[in-house]
Amino acid sequence: MMAKCIQTDMECAAICYAAAQLMSLGSEKSKEICRLCTEICDQCADECEKHSHDHCRECAEACRKCADECRKMVGSHY
Repeated sequence: MMAKCIQTDMECAAICYAAAQLMSLGSEKSKEICRLCTEICDQCADECEKHSHDHCRECAEACRKCADECRKMVGSHY
């Protein structure tokens, strides 16, 4: 039941870490990875919002905030 949620959480954490690393290096690919990070964070939030656990609600909120910050980085409103 929670397998998809856990998988999505792990993917989200991995892409967020990678995005932060590339941004800290001043990478030319930062905007591209932020676009992908936005998509994955939104997917993670959508999945977590399906569950009533407190940790899922907190995760969804964090993912939405991260997606919003990534949108600011790429200057997009998708």
